[in-house]
Amino acid sequence: MTYLKIKGVSLHYMIQGKGTPLIFIHPPVLSSVNFAYQLKELSKHFTVIAFDIRGHGKSQPSAQMLTYSLIVEDMKEIMDHLNIEKAFVCGYSTGGSIALEFLLTAPERALGAILVGGISEVNSWWLKNLISLGATLARSGALSTLAYSISWSNSDTMAIFQELLKDAKKADKRNVEEYYRYSLTYNCTNQLRTIPFPVLLVYGAEDKHFHPYGRLIHKNITNSEFVLISNVKHQIPTKAHDELNDLIKKFVHT
Repeated sequence: MTYLKIKGVSLHYMIQGKGTPLIFIHPPVLSSVNFAYQLKELSKHFTVIAFDIRGHGKSQPSAQMLTYSLIVEDMKEIMDHLNIEKAFVCGYSTGGSIALEFLLTAPERALGAILVGGISEVNSWWLKNLISLGATLARSGALSTLAYSISWSNSDTMAIFQELLKDAKKADKRNVEEYYRYSLTYNCTNQLRTIPFPVLLVYGAEDKHFHPYGRLIHKNITNSEFVLISNVKHQIPTKAHDELNDLIKKFVHT
C-alpha cells in the first residue's frame, strides 16, 4: 500500500504501469478499488493512478471540509510527488464533476478527461433526491447500509463486492456527507465552453436518467465525444470494464 501525507492527512493511492498518466476519481462511499479492472488492464499501456479521496477507503478523514477544490489540490500534490506534469483525469459519476473542476482550475496540469456517467450540475429532481438521500443516510449513521447497497450495485463478482464493501465501511460519515452535499450544489455548466481539452463522455445505454447530463456537457464542450455502452446502467467501471477500457485506450492514443 502506498500513502502520501498532505498537510497532515494520509492519502492512499495505487499506481501501476508506464506511459501517459491517467488519474481515476471515485464517487462518494466508494474507493480506488472501484477501478481495479482499469488498473489491471490499462496499466499495460499507461501509468494508471487511483486514489482514495479523504475520508474514503484507506485515506484518513479530513478535518477540513471536503470540497472539489480540495480534492483537486490533493490530486496535484499526488502528481507532484510522482513527478507527473500533466495527466488525463477520469471521473466516475460525481467524480466526473471533479474531473471537470480539474480541467477548469488546473488546466496547466491537464491533458484531457474521461467522464463515466459524469455530470456538470444536478438539475433533475430524481438525481437531487438520490444524492440528498445519500447525504441523509451518511449523517444519520446509516453508512453501513449505504456502503452495502453501493458496493453491491457496483459489483460484478463476489470478490469485487467484498473488496468494495471492506473499503466502503471505512468511510468517514462526515466526509461522505460533505462530498454528497457539495455535489448537490456544484455547477460548472456555464464554464464548459472554455475547456479546450479533448473529453470523452461515456454513459450506459440503460442509464437514461444520466443521458441528458452527458448531452448537456457534449453540447458545451467543443472537443468532446459522447458514447453509449449497450446493456449497462451506471456502473460502467466494473460492469462494462472491457468496453470502457477499450474506449479509453482508443481515446488516449488518438
